[in-house]
Amino acid sequence: MLALSRKRGEALVINNNIEITILDVKGDQIKIGINAPKEIPVYRKEVYEQIQQSNREAMTKQTPEALNNLFKE
Repeated sequence: MLALSRKRGEALVINNNIEITILDVKGDQIKIGINAPKEIPVYRKEVYEQIQQSNREAMTKQTPEALNNLFKE
């Protein structure tokens, strides 16, 4: 993990097309702004983990027969 120090109003750039700016700092909370292309999804980690869990559950509910039917012509 890369750890960087930034002050309010400062930013960092990832992959030439994602900019993360520190908007505000209050106590132990930091407000950040993220400017990224629309095709790049940005999620809070807890939401991302819920999506991944839901996807795993959906995959385990599929029977081999149901999956085979997806590829029949």
